[in-house]
Amino acid sequence: MGNTVGIAGGGAAGMMAAIAAARRGAKVTLLEGNDRLGKKMLSTGNGKCNLGNERLGIEDYYTGCPDLLEELLGRFGTADTVSFFQGIGLMIKSRNGYLYPACEQAAAVLDVLRYEVRAAGVEVVTDFKVESIRLGRRARRFDVQGREGDRSFDRVILACGGKAAPKTGSDGSGYRLARQLGHSLVPTVPALVQLRCREDYLKAVAGVRADAELSVRWQGRCVSRERGELQLTEYGISGIPVFQLSRTVNYILMGKNPGEAGREVEIAIDFLPDCTDSGFEALCAGRRLLQGQRTVEEFFTGMLHKKLMLLFIKLAGLKATENVGEADERKLAKVFALCRHWSVHVVGSNPYDSAQVCAGGVPLDEVTQNLESRLVPGLYFAGELLDVDGRCGGYNLQWAWCSGFIAGCGAAGYRENRISPI
Repeated sequence: MGNTVGIAGGGAAGMMAAIAAARRGAKVTLLEGNDRLGKKMLSTGNGKCNLGNERLGIEDYYTGCPDLLEELLGRFGTADTVSFFQGIGLMIKSRNGYLYPACEQAAAVLDVLRYEVRAAGVEVVTDFKVESIRLGRRARRFDVQGREGDRSFDRVILACGGKAAPKTGSDGSGYRLARQLGHSLVPTVPALVQLRCREDYLKAVAGVRADAELSVRWQGRCVSRERGELQLTEYGISGIPVFQLSRTVNYILMGKNPGEAGREVEIAIDFLPDCTDSGFEALCAGRRLLQGQRTVEEFFTGMLHKKLMLLFIKLAGLKATENVGEADERKLAKVFALCRHWSVHVVGSNPYDSAQVCAGGVPLDEVTQNLESRLVPGLYFAGELLDVDGRCGGYNLQWAWCSGFIAGCGAAGYRENRISPI
């Protein structure tokens, strides 16, 4: 008989690990704290489940050990994800490289995983919240304790998730279990999340969406930049480019090193990202020919969203109703400038409840190429619990499939360098 494997966490990584281990001869028990498996998956991709990306690269991830991560992704990449899911009956389609179930229902992805967990002979125990894991008296055994009773296994995989979306079960308990077993943690922050700003006048432009380029500025330099659809809210900024920048901003606000924490972070916004400097000068000069008898509001109508232009007029110290021909030229120039160089100041982000993922976790240099603990032989990690987080676009689910599969194979005693998903 193969190893007995206990898996703490029945999310994407946990189910993948269970299937991989069971297919390779292990007797697998999946311990899930919720009343059913995979609750968090139902909200991914706005309910459509962006389960991977054809443009997969190490540059799409953040981790302290990029070399190991690149090796892992090379062992189970996008093609392996597609092969695996097609093998269990899911039809997949690509939209500009983003992979979705053909039916565009996250429930379909969850259903085929649940069916395969059952078909593989995995014992599923729901409403089992793991409270502690201890090395048993017998060699290489793990005693897993919970309110619902105790279990003993040859191998254990921690796939409990991070802290993002705690209502779905990712409450950070996996970090506590990892520390119990001697592991350290990279400090965690919410990632892929909305940012909160100190400017109270954002209420005037709440609901506006616009293509823009956003630059994070810290200590006088640009540290990160993103382009996409910006969404303005009454409390701050949102949208894909904001999500992509949020982990960088949150780590600056936290201060990774003593004395480096910032009370706020500036984000510069360019609402005309396709306009060159010379093109912008020509645009401004050409627009001045439209002055006539227009008001300031009428003069700027048609450039950007009306709410934005009215805000910029106010910030420049002009009145929307005054005649543009009599307006202060310096203030008119400031309105133009704000279209390309508007800054907001971030003081925090929305909490983990609103975050899609959690950055930080167990360092990759504390695990082997099979995701086995270097400190506790027989203990494995998978998913968000590790210090790996990706950009929007299916990258975090790809990491769940990749890490779950490799950890499951390792726990079952399968040691091949290149793993087939079948």
